[in-house]
Amino acid sequence: MAEAKDSLFRRLFGGPALPKDDGPTPDPGMAQPGMHPVPDPKAPSPEPERPAPPKQSWFQRLKAGLARSSSALGEGIAAVFTKRKLDAATLEEFEDMLIKADLGVEMAAAISEAVGKGRYDREIGTEEVKAILAAEVEAALSSVARPLVLDLNAKPHVVLVVGVNGTGKTTTIGKLAAKYRSEGLTVVLAAGDTFRAAAIDQLRIWGERTGSKVVAREPGADAAGLAFDAYKQAKAKGADVLLIDTAGRLQNRTELMAELEKTVRVLKKIDPAAPHSVLLTLDATTGQNALSQVDMFGKVAGVTGLVMTKLDGTARGGILVAIARKYGLPIHFIGVGEGVDDLEPFAAADFAKAIAGL
Repeated sequence: MAEAKDSLFRRLFGGPALPKDDGPTPDPGMAQPGMHPVPDPKAPSPEPERPAPPKQSWFQRLKAGLARSSSALGEGIAAVFTKRKLDAATLEEFEDMLIKADLGVEMAAAISEAVGKGRYDREIGTEEVKAILAAEVEAALSSVARPLVLDLNAKPHVVLVVGVNGTGKTTTIGKLAAKYRSEGLTVVLAAGDTFRAAAIDQLRIWGERTGSKVVAREPGADAAGLAFDAYKQAKAKGADVLLIDTAGRLQNRTELMAELEKTVRVLKKIDPAAPHSVLLTLDATTGQNALSQVDMFGKVAGVTGLVMTKLDGTARGGILVAIARKYGLPIHFIGVGEGVDDLEPFAAADFAKAIAGL
């Protein structure tokens, strides 16, 4: 049929043959066999892959976490010292500001004295004041910035974690378990907060995440009895560390504090040295109330060291300095977030620079 049409066309018009019908005319923008796709100039260009943001160092996270505290101090310093010559009234105002920031009366007096030394009757810049503040805070905290040392000859090393409601005891235990497991230690977790089913479930999740054995009972079980069982199981397992959670209790509830005292007494019956470490978790947002917590838990449970949590949620991080100055207890860890990496050994110099905004 195509050949007949071709012959008729040449007889009638004398022109060249009809073009061969190979189907519809190809779209120049479409890929043809043996050809590369032709890009559509109107098509939007694919967005380039964005590199992941670099992971922040611990000091960067600490500085960000203490931003509210350092900002409050920085604003106070600027308000007191800008365009003023240093005199007794200025230093008194500065000292009051430091006390309101929960640094404590003794620490505030020491910092004010250091700022005034040799600087009367002249203006002093805010950065200079911040540098003096950081130096005084570091000096006050250096003696209490001590790591938590585990005695691995006394297996298991028993760590009892105590504190009031909401200070992050269970989360702190989970983070410590992750830390010790990463160091190759065997860890057993005891769900001693038998009042809250959620705390038991939370500790079981941490056990799964970290590969740690969890000893738990039904809600409402005797906490001292659970601590006893956990110790026996950790001993039989040859575990390096036993981390015991406890129920949150207000320091003024005598019946609950008596229960905590019973747990300590039961542990000492099976091992006179246990608990080897008693960590008190303190919520930085509670301010001055943290001082009474240190006092009461120290008397009942024999607190050996502190863990300060939620420093990122307060403008009054100076309470840590007041506690250190008054009690001299080791500060083992501080936390500035919920992530597993947001609990780190306490370093006085880093904290001092971060809270001063340097």
